[in-house]
Amino acid sequence: MNSICEIKAPDLEAEKSAAERWNSVAKPLGSLGLLESAIIKIAGIQGTENVDISKRAVAVFCSDNGIVEEGVTQSPSSVTALCSADISDGKSNINALARVYSADVSAYDVGIVSELNCANLVDRKISFGTKNFLNEPAMTIEQAKKAVKIGIDVVRELKLAGYKIIVGGEMGIGNTTSASAISSVLLNLPAEEVTGRGAGLDSAGLAKKISVIKQALELHKPRRDAPLDVISKIGGYDIAALCGLFLGGGIYRVPIVIDGFISAVAANLAVMFAPLSAEFMLASHVSGEPAAEKLLEKIGQKPLIKAEMRLGEGTGGIMLLPLLDGALAVYNSAHSFENLGIERYRDLK
Repeated sequence: MNSICEIKAPDLEAEKSAAERWNSVAKPLGSLGLLESAIIKIAGIQGTENVDISKRAVAVFCSDNGIVEEGVTQSPSSVTALCSADISDGKSNINALARVYSADVSAYDVGIVSELNCANLVDRKISFGTKNFLNEPAMTIEQAKKAVKIGIDVVRELKLAGYKIIVGGEMGIGNTTSASAISSVLLNLPAEEVTGRGAGLDSAGLAKKISVIKQALELHKPRRDAPLDVISKIGGYDIAALCGLFLGGGIYRVPIVIDGFISAVAANLAVMFAPLSAEFMLASHVSGEPAAEKLLEKIGQKPLIKAEMRLGEGTGGIMLLPLLDGALAVYNSAHSFENLGIERYRDLK
């Protein structure tokens, strides 16, 4: 993890060139709003105004959470294995979207409770699920470090394979409980304000989830200024690996797309490790979970989509890709002031 210190700021000259290119397109200045900003940001990350996101990947980290023992979910842990197998076999929701948006999906077992015989599931298992953090820390510090490093290494591997942009995804029953607990710590807000229904809890189930989180926070007292302490005490392997993915974006200079609530929690943890990592993130959408918008605001990210999605797997994140494709179609078009022989718009601010 020493490589975190190697993160450098994006290329400002490339950003300036991309902004100038936008201003040469025959349209009102800034009229594509956040889409223009996103392309400029990618230019800075890639170090060139010739932005290329033609080869795109989705990395889905799959893991089980011991806290499920407390009845905080509608589904049993066995669903994690079933859904992870479907993702690795190309049969899940994220795969359907990836086929439409020309992306490749990889699923990583970082802590599923069972052994799966899936040829396409990448084995990076740390242990058979985390511990029940109502009673003991979810994982050791060393396991937390290992999970973060897995995410960093995935970025390196995907970049070497030629991928230009990566969407982060996760699959793990119970991970909204971990994410809500972490949100309570990072946002310094009570559990009631940051905890949602996840995959569909009723009111009694939501009350139980909130109660469990409050008890766990009182027991462990995670340190708000120490990301490894937070991850090890109340986190999940999928969240830790996603955190590493966002750090890897900065280390290897690859834009990483934030998906929803759980992904935003991981992005916040990455910024705690390395503030500059935020410069390599793109927020796709704001989740319907209560803490989602606050988490994005905390790290200065503006989502392009507000559709109250909360499916996970990277499904919201991948929907950013066609918007970026559309923006690039305009960005790369010959419809310029120069070609039309008309005067540019001027910035009158």
